[in-house]
Amino acid sequence: MSALLELQGAGISFGGLHAVDDLSFAVEKGHIVALIGPNGAGKTTVFNMITGVYRPTKGKVCFQGQEITGWQPHAIARAGIMRTFQTIRLFPAMSVFENVRAGGHLRAQQYWWQGMLSLPAQRREETALAERTHEILCKLDLDRFANEPATSLPYGVQRRVELARTLAAEPKLVILDEPAAGLNDAESSALNRTIFGIRDSGITVLLVEHDMNVVMNVTDHIVVINFGRKIAEGNAAAIRSNPQVIEAYLGRDENEAENVT
Repeated sequence: MSALLELQGAGISFGGLHAVDDLSFAVEKGHIVALIGPNGAGKTTVFNMITGVYRPTKGKVCFQGQEITGWQPHAIARAGIMRTFQTIRLFPAMSVFENVRAGGHLRAQQYWWQGMLSLPAQRREETALAERTHEILCKLDLDRFANEPATSLPYGVQRRVELARTLAAEPKLVILDEPAAGLNDAESSALNRTIFGIRDSGITVLLVEHDMNVVMNVTDHIVVINFGRKIAEGNAAAIRSNPQVIEAYLGRDENEAENVT
């Protein structure tokens, strides 16, 4: 197995508070990995360290064997790490198609002035991007909404639009921050299929999620943190029966932990 992403003793402090402390784990290429833990455990802080929003105060973040600790967010995105957020961040004045196409501009090779002059190379690139955008919309069952204002759609559809925009940037690793938040049961089941489809297309997935039906049914590996420190990692069966995880997160009643599938 080859680690696509690796945290090595990573930590960050805010004043005297150790938000994340000595955290190490790896995300293997082609896997779906979940980072779980109670509210306030430091999960989103970990995502922010990986994506360059925060610089770790100790340890390393490595991607594809290269240290990216302290890189700017745009450089990390261009390297192949893209993310979604807990709160949907679509462009309200744009259609679904325009929102998704905007994600693809991260890979644009032409300069802004070439667009103003409408040079042949720029037109070819825009045509290819439009085709790629349509392909992604079809894959996520969003093509029927292509011309609709993105923020006028139901919440679950907006979630898919945000994910489609992330995929348009052609990431190697996609980081999903609570993708099932606010979804109903049918939408959560559809999300499971979408995550599998992303993995099957060759993109590695790291997610934070409180919906244990999603976590236990789609992941290859789970990392559990509490108070910024790792308390367990393993497959779903190992995590479900781990006493520390039951105590800190899943609940004292082991039968409750067994029913999260």
